[in-house]
Amino acid sequence: MITNISLVTVYVTDQTEAKNWYIDTLGFVETADVQMGDNGFRWVTVAQPDHPELEVTLMVPGPPLDENLAEAVRRSLANGTHGSLGLTTKDCRQAYKELTAKGVDFVQPPSDRPYGVEAVFRDNSGNWLVMVEPKEFDPSTAMDAPWEEP
Repeated sequence: MITNISLVTVYVTDQTEAKNWYIDTLGFVETADVQMGDNGFRWVTVAQPDHPELEVTLMVPGPPLDENLAEAVRRSLANGTHGSLGLTTKDCRQAYKELTAKGVDFVQPPSDRPYGVEAVFRDNSGNWLVMVEPKEFDPSTAMDAPWEEP
């Protein structure tokens, strides 16, 4: 049977710039950067160093997506509305300060939520990333908590 998730895809506008951003800004490590075949296809993956079992593929929208879907993804990236990853941190407010100092574009500063402290930011391709400092909570009461749009 399946034991874990090992690969997720994040669509990016430029694989080299995205790889550098995830490494230099978020502290990820490169796990692969391979040119495949003569069609220009490039396989680029990064991972959080403490969790190398989950690789993030940085893909430019294109094949195997059909052109209509690839164009929709490119528009979503250009609009800064494409969601991608959820990240965990031990101290959301401190991570916010560190990432802001690196020039990261935050859509939402750290905010208290029923499940922890959450902040939302964009990567250099326009993807939304959610960063959460989790806390224990009762999901049955989560609907009672106030919600603010980011």
